[in-house]
Amino acid sequence: MNDILQTYWQAYLWWDGFNYSGLLVTMELLVLSLLVGAILSFPLSILRCHRSVWVYGPVWLFTYIFRGTPLYIQLLIIYSGVYQLDFVRAHPWLDGFFKDGFKCAILALGLNTTAYTTEMLAGTIKSISRGEVEAANAYGFSKLAIYKNILIPAAFRRALPAYSNEVILMLHATAIAFTVTVPDLLKVAGDVNSDTYQAFYAYGIAAVIYLSVTLSLIGGFRLFERHVLKSNLPRAH
Repeated sequence: MNDILQTYWQAYLWWDGFNYSGLLVTMELLVLSLLVGAILSFPLSILRCHRSVWVYGPVWLFTYIFRGTPLYIQLLIIYSGVYQLDFVRAHPWLDGFFKDGFKCAILALGLNTTAYTTEMLAGTIKSISRGEVEAANAYGFSKLAIYKNILIPAAFRRALPAYSNEVILMLHATAIAFTVTVPDLLKVAGDVNSDTYQAFYAYGIAAVIYLSVTLSLIGGFRLFERHVLKSNLPRAH
C-alpha cells in the first residue's frame, strides 16, 4: 500500500501540472452539476406549484422521467444516444458538446439533481402555511415579492437538511462518470488497479477519499444549518 501511495498519490489527490487528479475532477463534477441543479430547480419548483396542469404538467413529466429512470441509463443516452442523431452531428457546437464525456456527465448529473431538487423545493413550498401568504397579500405584496421574500427563503430553510443528503448522493453518483472516459476518482483507482493488480488497495484508497469528502460535506452542512436555522431554534430563557 505504501508503494501505491508514494507512486500514485498525485493521481488520486493532487495536480501534477498537466492533469487534474481524480479527486479534483470528482469535485468539479459535483460542484458544476449542483450549480446546474440550483439554477434550474428554483424556477421549476415555482412552476411545479402552479395550479394549471398546462404549467406544472411538463415539470412533473420531467421530474418523473429523471427520478424514475437510472442515472446510468440517462448518462448513456446523453453521451452515446444523442450523438447518433443526425442534426446533432450536423451542428458544430452540438457535435463538440456531445463528443465530450465530461460535458455529457455534467448534463446528466445536473438534470438528475434538478429533478430531485425541484420536487424537494416544491414540496416545501406547498407545506408553507397559507396564513403567511394571506398576510403578505393583505400587506399588498405582489406574487413575485411573495415568492422572493417569503416562499423561496422559507422553502430553502426547510429543504436544507434534505438537500444535504442530495449533495452526498450526487457525490457518490459522480462515480459513474468514468464510464464515459472522464478521469474521475474511480477512473484513477481503476488505472492504478490495472498497473499494480492490487484491487483492494487501489479501490480502498478511493473509498477512503470518498468517505473523507462525505464526512467533510456532512460537517459543513451541519455548521451551515445551525447558522441558517438558528432563528428557528427555541431561545434559552
